Amino acid sequence: MIISASRRTDIPAFFSDWFINRLNEQYAYVRNPMNLHQVSKINLSPDVVDCIVFWSKNPKPIIEKLSTLKDYMYYFQFTLNAYEEDIEANLPLLSARIDTFQTLSELIGKNRVIWRYDPIIVNDKYSIDWHIKKFKYLTEQLYHYTEKVTISFIDLYTKISHNIKGKNIYELSYAQKDAISSNFAEIAHLHNLVIDTCAEDIDLSSYGIEHARCIDDRLISKLLRCSIDIEKDKNQRLECGCIASIDLGLYNTCQNGCAYCYANHNCAIRTQNFQSYDPFSPLLCSHIAETDKITERKVKSQKNMQLSLFDI
Repeated sequence: MIISASRRTDIPAFFSDWFINRLNEQYAYVRNPMNLHQVSKINLSPDVVDCIVFWSKNPKPIIEKLSTLKDYMYYFQFTLNAYEEDIEANLPLLSARIDTFQTLSELIGKNRVIWRYDPIIVNDKYSIDWHIKKFKYLTEQLYHYTEKVTISFIDLYTKISHNIKGKNIYELSYAQKDAISSNFAEIAHLHNLVIDTCAEDIDLSSYGIEHARCIDDRLISKLLRCSIDIEKDKNQRLECGCIASIDLGLYNTCQNGCAYCYANHNCAIRTQNFQSYDPFSPLLCSHIAETDKITERKVKSQKNMQLSLFDI
């Protein structure tokens, strides 16, 4: 079983105490996003958790707690952009986030810290030339500390329309995506970085840009030194290459304040949820109610120990 922590919120930045407590208790409750009164109990024993994939824009709060994860394999998807507060409102200074990236890489290895430059937003303020300049600067700061960069382009979900109102944000044309990608690929390859795209249908293989698997069976197999038998995640978009995982997050809880975020679409609910945060509750930003129905989810390790690293 792969644990995703989390596509729905920034657990390392805001809820690391809760997450560590859940590992110590070796279980967590997760609400079904489509029916919040349906709650799954997830076994978090190291015997069944093959890998944890963290998603974060500021994992600094969890770094000092990483020693408690010694029985687990894990890696980070670390989003590091250069937008200002009009797009990413509540993040630490860029220099501080670069330091965090470098520190994390030095602690766990550059193969376990994936740099994400996404989503790419173009408007009057954030031009294509601006992105190329910032991408080059960040690449120069990070290429010693990662092996890969993943990019994606803004998707205008209906849920984010009120957050981006007045910012002149629009879907990029094929020509714009092509121009950005060709320049990014040249910069990445010059610094020996693999570059791929997250859930994009555009074919950029002519620039050496692959389609990403952010929850990646190939990487996980290398880290575990054995094969894992997990199918593609059917709950993600068609273009997504990720394998199946269980997400422990809750929508409308992240406090990063990113205008483009699909996971936060109701400010009042987000505030209420965050005020309900209890690091000792089995549920993130919630408690079990009488109307909730708890079902234990059947999980198991997917390691194939018969196939060693040299067979993969």
